[in-house]
Amino acid sequence: MRATRTLAVLMSTAMLVPAAGIGAVAQSPSTDPVIAALEEATRAEGAINSYGMPDDWTNFGEIFANFTTKYGLSHTDTDMSSAEEISKMDAEKNNPVADIGDIGILFGPIAVRTGVAECYKATVWDSIPDYAKDPDGCWTGWYQGTISFAVNTDATGGFVPQTWEDLKNPALAGKVAISDPIAAAQGQFAVLAAAFAHGGDETNLQPGIDFFQALNDAGNLSPLAPSQANLEIGEIGVAIVWDYIGLPMRDALAGVAPVEVVIPSDGTTSAPYVALLNTYGAHKNAAKLLLEYVLSEEGQILQARKYARPIRDDVVLPDDVAAAFPPPEAYAAVKPVSDWVQAATVGPSLAESWTIPVGQSN
Repeated sequence: MRATRTLAVLMSTAMLVPAAGIGAVAQSPSTDPVIAALEEATRAEGAINSYGMPDDWTNFGEIFANFTTKYGLSHTDTDMSSAEEISKMDAEKNNPVADIGDIGILFGPIAVRTGVAECYKATVWDSIPDYAKDPDGCWTGWYQGTISFAVNTDATGGFVPQTWEDLKNPALAGKVAISDPIAAAQGQFAVLAAAFAHGGDETNLQPGIDFFQALNDAGNLSPLAPSQANLEIGEIGVAIVWDYIGLPMRDALAGVAPVEVVIPSDGTTSAPYVALLNTYGAHKNAAKLLLEYVLSEEGQILQARKYARPIRDDVVLPDDVAAAFPPPEAYAAVKPVSDWVQAATVGPSLAESWTIPVGQSN
């Protein structure tokens, strides 16, 4: 799972096409001259490589399958956290591997400061909310999610926590897992969500840090990173994850392990993930065209089929897709971030103050 701090070295190939253009599906050129030019250049590049975009994350498997088939591209992905993506792109600047990555919004400004962010404004730029994009296009939100609890009720003895305070229940001893807040956006937002639930916000993380320290002191916090595998076998009982991670876990484990997904009623938060186009990438046109595809109506609906809510509010989901989401009232406790500039300091703040060993791979 991409939210772990330790670099996952598994390489997955969505489509292996031996040379540029070979195997491409015949397509009529786009009527948009910008897209048409990108399509021609992308076919010539013949490949696209990514970091932190595994097949089981927000339907990237189907997205890459469609994209690579259409343009005759090869593709590899290396799964890693947001911090690792930025670090790797910077370290590989003279011999780039990845062309595009998927990072938490809090890492967007870090990518810009590091110099790995290629600025590009997609043709649907005006449909992206201002809070979800860099003014210069150096990162662009393409989906969003809400911090939730994915609960294996067998592993918790039938206890289903509805609030953050419920996570302190003795039934959950050693069973609550979060991603590493120092390196992974999912972990950082777990701390921020707990802060919101306990009177804090993006300007005051201490209530969230204090909560997890108390949870650790109570013996309920697991050192493991949350994953479908360890949730399935009951190694953990509660995975604190984005809803677009928890809901597919629930679906995938139906009939194998009883999983319920809870939006904590005492407070949580939502946030986008953003596209990071590598300024050193070898296939820049393919990266730009992939961003265009994910932000298209087709791409937004494909992500929503795996519970990643569209970043564009002008995209209307098909009835069957909309019905698969929890009801709107389940999200009544979501407390939005109001100051994203301040929120961008969450990572550096946690790097200095977080001392609990969690979010390790197993």
